[in-house]
Amino acid sequence: MSRTVAFDPLLPVPVLWGLGALLLVLLCLALWRGLRGWPLRLIAAGVLGLALLNPSLQEEDRKPLSDIVLLVVDESASQKLSDRAAQTEAAVARISAEVAARENTELRILRFGDGPEDAGTLAMTALAEAIAAEPRARIAGAILISDGQVHDLPLAPSLPAPFHVLLTGHEGDWDRKLTITDAPAFAILGEETTLKLRIDDEGAVPAEMGSEVELTIAVDADEPVRFTVPVNSDLELPVTLPHGGMNVLQFSVAPVAGELTDRNNAAVVQINGVRDRLRVLLVSGEPHAGERVWRNLLKSDPSVDLVHFTILRPPEKQDGVPVDELSLIAFPTRELFIEKIKEFDLIIFDRYRMRGILPMEYIDNVVRYVKDGGTVLVAAGPEFGAVDSLWRSPLAEVLPVEPTSRVIEEGFRPALTDLGRKHPVTEGLEAFAPKGGWGRWFRLIELRATAGQVVMSGPGDRPLLVLNRVEKGRVAVLASDQAWLWGRGYEGGGPQLELLRRLAHWMLKEPELEEEALTATAKGDVLSIQRRSVAEKPPGPLEITGPDGAKVSLAMPEKSPGRYEVDWQAPMLGLYRLQQGDLVRVVAVGPSAPKEFVDTLATGDLLAPVVAGMQGGVLRLDAGVPDLREVREGRPAAGRGWIGLTPRGAYVTEDLRVSPLLPGWLLLVLASGLMLAAWLVEGRRRRAG
Repeated sequence: MSRTVAFDPLLPVPVLWGLGALLLVLLCLALWRGLRGWPLRLIAAGVLGLALLNPSLQEEDRKPLSDIVLLVVDESASQKLSDRAAQTEAAVARISAEVAARENTELRILRFGDGPEDAGTLAMTALAEAIAAEPRARIAGAILISDGQVHDLPLAPSLPAPFHVLLTGHEGDWDRKLTITDAPAFAILGEETTLKLRIDDEGAVPAEMGSEVELTIAVDADEPVRFTVPVNSDLELPVTLPHGGMNVLQFSVAPVAGELTDRNNAAVVQINGVRDRLRVLLVSGEPHAGERVWRNLLKSDPSVDLVHFTILRPPEKQDGVPVDELSLIAFPTRELFIEKIKEFDLIIFDRYRMRGILPMEYIDNVVRYVKDGGTVLVAAGPEFGAVDSLWRSPLAEVLPVEPTSRVIEEGFRPALTDLGRKHPVTEGLEAFAPKGGWGRWFRLIELRATAGQVVMSGPGDRPLLVLNRVEKGRVAVLASDQAWLWGRGYEGGGPQLELLRRLAHWMLKEPELEEEALTATAKGDVLSIQRRSVAEKPPGPLEITGPDGAKVSLAMPEKSPGRYEVDWQAPMLGLYRLQQGDLVRVVAVGPSAPKEFVDTLATGDLLAPVVAGMQGGVLRLDAGVPDLREVREGRPAAGRGWIGLTPRGAYVTEDLRVSPLLPGWLLLVLASGLMLAAWLVEGRRRRAG
């Protein structure tokens, strides 16, 4: 039971203040006049004021409430390293037993794991949730069991009681980690770019570790290379990307016995390789209606540097015009085909015929250019089957066709072959067909395919577009010079620009147009895996190797001709290696080293400011689980081997009784008596005088 005096004024408080001021003035007047009864008058005024305040006695029947201790347990991924999980459970059991032994005290345990989408350890968020679930007036203290690597410190809540941190881990722990400090998202092919990284040994590093370590670097599925680099130093690594599109660079250091984890010993950087300028050499053997098609296509792309020559004046033309009066420049054959040929990404021979302008040794140089990785496209016209055909030059060594010298002059609609419906150059082109189908072409150079892939055909299933790989390079032959009819919209036209764009990009080895490709993209923890293949048989199962070494085999269903897709939920964050046959792909789900494994050493430095503001302490569990003690509010609540809780004394009122402190008539009689006594004292003095 609790008794208190309460006041319920009979008049508004401002009125009471006014009456008090008036009484004070009267009292001063009485003192000035020397009235002997002023003390009695003062007491009488006080009695009347007390009556106006209406005092009452308030009696409460209270039921005491128990104090609440919050125990927030970190079960994130970093807490599974070493023996931290065992330390945590031992501390939970000890604290649970101590709280159970205390009178009028309850324990609330809240466990939390990794944050969503690699947000890390959200300990402050979990603490705020625990506080919100309980009445603040009953919280006697909060205890966090963690390694101290918290990633939401700005969200630390206020707590009306001590807050303590019990650190897992050991003073002798150490770890080696690899960190990419700076990496570009894009890089220009052929130009050197710089990556910055560090390899750090942190904690109680054994003396025998030394100051250097072997760094392994791999690009995509290529063989890795190794370098010896210093530890605890900023490293700058020059990199030249090997191909366009996404390049996956993997960096790793070998795990070392004794380190906390090897999950942060590797990192992946994905850099998109882009071409600064595409250099294309277009050689037209003679003016014709389709010549402008190639020129317009290549000139419309601002990233293309086009060098275009049209042979207007063949050597056999003898018309007596003096050379110094010609307005056209001489064809710089030696400069283009000997000195600078390797600077071109693509060479196009458009209806070119051998007229002695290019010596055979220059054509030999083109063949070497292809074998070394260059690309050549032959757009054939009637001349391809003639005696001065390119096929009758050394270029025939790399051409995948053989002309029959027959030219088919009839209307036909180009069609995709079964292989063409799968090949990335022509896949899906039928969807671009206007109503009624593609427009007709009217000329086809009859060829026999001797190698490569026939992706489009003409009348009688004759080859129309043939693609082939020759050693490191690529060659394509288009057996018609009438693709321009599609661009003019004849009979509805067709996907001329799309076809020629894809063809040019396939020859430039753009990764998205590879016939055999394995790609994967990560969205959250879901991997979307795509496989493209032009093989007759479907590819075998997909082998996935996770960051922990676990392997999974998946079948990939066919979604469309030549395309196989599957979505797979990754069980954890990290690097995954995908392999299907000879194709290998590395993809990172989340960062290659999740935030939980970036910094793994247990430390109280991050939480120390938060703990200090709440009179708590940071203690290591490897020194033993601390005892629980009671401390008064506002006093330091931690010491060697102990942490404090502040009893809250919370209660709930079950009954409330209110009664007048003194009867009103009694206060009135008392005030009247005092005023009468003052009058009598003052009246007797006047008579005596």
